[in-house]
Amino acid sequence: MSVLEMNNIQKHFGDLEVLKDISLSVNKGEVLSIIGPSGSGKSTLLRCAVNLEKIDGGKITYNNDVMADTQNGKVMYAKKNELKKIRDSFGLVFQNFNLFPHYTVLKNIIDAPVHVQGKSKEETEKTARVLLKKVGLESKEDSYPSQLSGGQQQRVAIARALAMNPQILFFDEPTSALDPEITAGILKVLKDLAAEKMTMVIVTHEIDFARKVADRVIFMDGGVIVEQGSAEEVIGNPKNERTKAFLQKLQV
Repeated sequence: MSVLEMNNIQKHFGDLEVLKDISLSVNKGEVLSIIGPSGSGKSTLLRCAVNLEKIDGGKITYNNDVMADTQNGKVMYAKKNELKKIRDSFGLVFQNFNLFPHYTVLKNIIDAPVHVQGKSKEETEKTARVLLKKVGLESKEDSYPSQLSGGQQQRVAIARALAMNPQILFFDEPTSALDPEITAGILKVLKDLAAEKMTMVIVTHEIDFARKVADRVIFMDGGVIVEQGSAEEVIGNPKNERTKAFLQKLQV
């Protein structure tokens, strides 16, 4: 069963066509990695999927609930209450963490489930502590983001996204702001989530990670999907010349 369907997605910034008729689906329990050069439209695609950018054409569906659809050449978005329901089904982890600096680690994690989803504070704190243990930060619940390393902040961001109990998690270059040693810790957290069959879409430049963890890989360039398939097909044995050239540059 597909959690996310994106059909014929188009996105313009002024005269620049950033996404050109892109279609993809993500099934329950699947890990999809999106790779490609800078400026290929990967992050824009993710931002459209989570409604941080409005599409200019196409259709986006979560679990058969339509978030956006094009009718008579005009994109129509779901009504507010419907959008809220859809919004609860996904989580997003940014490359620059986006934690609230004046909140403790624990408050950063429980804030949205309590105030947005209306969950009980006591129950949410219990969940938050379980999640902090999962990401290896159980001793940091009273710390503030400024007291944490970049890698620790990113782990808090992952715990915060998980606290909303999403059906699908999006990651936009989750390790790009981190040095290699710290990156390994974040990739381990993602690997563990993949082993638990968490549905994930990961925009990444970590090709080796994509090869090991992703069920499916999409290679994007110039606003289109150039090639897609299993990690072994796309990374191990690419058919398209653009994919080959990109991977050769990275010496994969």
